[in-house]
Amino acid sequence: MHNIVDKLLLIQKEIQEKNTLTKVVAVCKTFPIKEILPLINHGHKDFGENKIQEAVEKWTSIKDDFKDINLHMIGKIQSNKVKFVVPLFDYIHSLDSLKLALKISNEQKKYKKNIKIFIQVNIGDEPQKLGISPENVVDFKNKCMNDLDLNIIGLMCLPPINKETSVYFKEMNYLLKKTNLKELSMGMSNDYLEAVNNNASYVRIGSKLFGSRD
Repeated sequence: MHNIVDKLLLIQKEIQEKNTLTKVVAVCKTFPIKEILPLINHGHKDFGENKIQEAVEKWTSIKDDFKDINLHMIGKIQSNKVKFVVPLFDYIHSLDSLKLALKISNEQKKYKKNIKIFIQVNIGDEPQKLGISPENVVDFKNKCMNDLDLNIIGLMCLPPINKETSVYFKEMNYLLKKTNLKELSMGMSNDYLEAVNNNASYVRIGSKLFGSRD
C-alpha cells in the first residue's frame, strides 16, 4: 500500500509526462485532517472541498498555520452559504448562476477579496445538471466580469457519465478560446489523463489519492 505522498508523486509524474502545467487539486472531502497532513507537510498546495461546513471546521486553523495553501470550493454553493465560502476559500470552481455571482460579488467587497473563479459549464446540456449552457457562457462571463467585477479565470465541467469524455474536453477548449479565458478545471480520478491531454489547468483528484469514501 503506497502512502498518500507516493500516490501523489506517481500521479504528478504521469501528468508531467503529458503536460507540465497541469496542477492536482487533492479532493479531500470526508477525510479528516490527519489523513491530509502528510500532503500538507510534503508541500502540496491545492486542496478541494465540496461541503462548506466541513471545510470551515477542517481548514480554518490549518490555513492560519500554512498561509500558502489554496483551498478550492468544488461543490454546489447555496447562496446563503456564500458568507462562509468567501473568507476561507481561494478558488471557486462551481459558479453556476447569476444569483450566485451577485452574492459572491457583494460578499467579496466586505472582505476585500478577489477569489479566482471558474464558471461551471453544463457541457453536455444535461437537464439534471447545474451550470451555464455552452451557448450562454460568453454572455455570462462578460456580465460577471464587467458588471460584478468578479475574477473569472476559467471554465469548469463535469462531462456526462459513460460517454467519451475527450469529446467534451475538446469542446471546453473551444469555449475557452471563445471566452478569452486561460484556465480549465476538468478531469477527476477516472479521466484525469484524458483531461491533461486536453490542456486541463487543474484536475480534481480524490479517490485515486485518498481511497474510496465510506
